[in-house]
Amino acid sequence: MSFKQLFTSESVTEGHPDKVADQISDAILDVIIQGDPLSRVACETFLTTGLVLVAGEITTNCYVEIPSIVRDTLKGIGYFDADSGIAYKSCGIITSIDPQSEDIKMGVDESFGHEQGAGDQGMMFGYACNETKTLMPMPISFAHQLAERLAFVRKENIIDYLRPDGKTQVTIEYRDNKPYACDAIVVSTQHQPDTDQKKLRADLIENVIKPIIPAKYLTENTRIFTNPTGRFEIGGPQADTGLTGRKIIVDTYGGKGSHGGGAFSGKDATKVDRSASYMARHIAKNIVAAGLATECEIEVAYAIGVAQPVSLLINTFGTGKIDDLLLAKIVDKTFDLRPKSIIEYLQLRRPIFKQTAAYGHFGRELPDFTWEKTNRIEELIRKAGL
Repeated sequence: MSFKQLFTSESVTEGHPDKVADQISDAILDVIIQGDPLSRVACETFLTTGLVLVAGEITTNCYVEIPSIVRDTLKGIGYFDADSGIAYKSCGIITSIDPQSEDIKMGVDESFGHEQGAGDQGMMFGYACNETKTLMPMPISFAHQLAERLAFVRKENIIDYLRPDGKTQVTIEYRDNKPYACDAIVVSTQHQPDTDQKKLRADLIENVIKPIIPAKYLTENTRIFTNPTGRFEIGGPQADTGLTGRKIIVDTYGGKGSHGGGAFSGKDATKVDRSASYMARHIAKNIVAAGLATECEIEVAYAIGVAQPVSLLINTFGTGKIDDLLLAKIVDKTFDLRPKSIIEYLQLRRPIFKQTAAYGHFGRELPDFTWEKTNRIEELIRKAGL
């Protein structure tokens, strides 16, 4: 007798207000890093009707024209006028920027007798499983692909009445802990006034859902919801405020596995919220890719100003080929988890972060996403004695 379970994950398009905020924060980060790779950046964005507020702590040797970056980001997403949610040319922009705290700087800076420490305390998690080719959970993988496809068909005028805001959600039915079928798919998208909802549904199924979800996962029992309220004309910051870091589960694994709570966007790599989470994903992915487990979660924790992690935990949920404690010892000897070493190993002083700010930080095997590389497989297998 098979055991049936349902698990659901959501994603949002690049036009969702929270994701707009993430992209603005990371666009600012990229420009600053381009000008001064050693900059310290903690930049957050808040959006509402006709207004963008950028605030944070930034220490840099370069000049950055923040309003221009904001407007370029809004334009690139597709917010051309107030009717769409916010007008990139005429929206108000307020900035409130201070330098990084000297107390934090003292713990992060290298000095005689003190190596670069973590930019904050906290615990970070990485996760991987063998449900998809990218070693991501299937629900979040499909949800991201649907959201990205939704933006694509809008920008390419394949569906010419769409607007930037949108959300997706995928429920996968598992049998004996393996993906079996899509139980439910939700696609909600902003659209122009007077759009016929029957046509919208047909267009979304044909042009968004079918090109992404493999036919074998679409069954006669799959429930498909399109704009369940019946209308989605008002969207973007006009409909809902946006804030950097409010979609942290969308950014990671869709609720599968644990989350430390720290957001990524707008933070330079001295913030282990970001860099250590990327490294933990890299390690977990290499463990699964090496066949040492079919599922792996890694927790690493830091104290502010201290280089070495205060803890490292590996959990393979009973799927590991060797004991989890032994695997943790192998990881500790194989990967250098000090912040400076992570930054150098993953090449995180490059302006690569805006592209992470929509459709997930993990599972996208893009050239700049060094944490997605599976380049340590043979070494892990050898050290595990397999």
